[in-house]
Amino acid sequence: MVAIKHFSLETKGAHKSFIAECNALRNVRHRNLVPILTACSTIDYKGNDFKALVYEFMPRGDLHALLYSLNRDEANTSSPSHIKFAQRLSIVVDVADALEYLHHNNQGTIVHCDLKPSNILLDDNMTARVGDFGLARFKIDSIASPLGDSMSTSSVAIRGTIGYVAPEYAAGGGASTAGDVYSFGIVLLEIFLRKRPTDNMFDDELNIVKFVETNFPDRILRIVDPELLEEQQDFSRETSASMKEKSLECLLSVINIGLHCTKASPNGRMGMQEVAAKLHGIKEAYLK
Repeated sequence: MVAIKHFSLETKGAHKSFIAECNALRNVRHRNLVPILTACSTIDYKGNDFKALVYEFMPRGDLHALLYSLNRDEANTSSPSHIKFAQRLSIVVDVADALEYLHHNNQGTIVHCDLKPSNILLDDNMTARVGDFGLARFKIDSIASPLGDSMSTSSVAIRGTIGYVAPEYAAGGGASTAGDVYSFGIVLLEIFLRKRPTDNMFDDELNIVKFVETNFPDRILRIVDPELLEEQQDFSRETSASMKEKSLECLLSVINIGLHCTKASPNGRMGMQEVAAKLHGIKEAYLK
């Protein structure tokens, strides 16, 4: 079983997207990136250009489907997929490791530019793999910038997905690792709230970041995914009060990292090395 990504070349930018993804994946290898098997650039039976990428198949689908698809339970009623706190924590750790590698690997900095749940795939073991590098950008070392990691994109419009794009991109800022950090923070908050950043409750006055900031930390249990509260109640019946407090402390620590990643100013955000290190520490504390 493989997954084939076929590029509709009549769509504007499809050829550039194919080249960008090939360049991004040419020399990168990491357990939290979707493994590419081969690329295909040829002519089809009608004489038209044909371009496709062949990836390992990820049997558990993508994170967006996991969060929002409805399953049939034993009572034959539709309900969201059950995702335990530990699974959510492992997913954000996996994605953080992938971004840390992309931003700091030996081949130079790669900025993903379109991190979102539908671009995060899951294998049989629920290990998260980041994919879809069609918008990826590469660092040009000779160009200095205040952030030290902006891309030269004067001739390329910054694209992405509404709800996940860093605010500085809308103001014409170049692609940067800080933009990926912002997108990661949004995804993290979405995983634990199970609420899309484009949910109808959010408008020009309220977004998912402000929503969490307003309720953090004292009212955080009112806004997280109710499934986590049910798990917390089951957990607390079997364990001591100190263990229950430790579980809540881990949740707050994770949400706090999401808030630090989504600061309005790029300079106010953590780097992915720090994010990954902190999340690994939280995961180890929780599993103990």
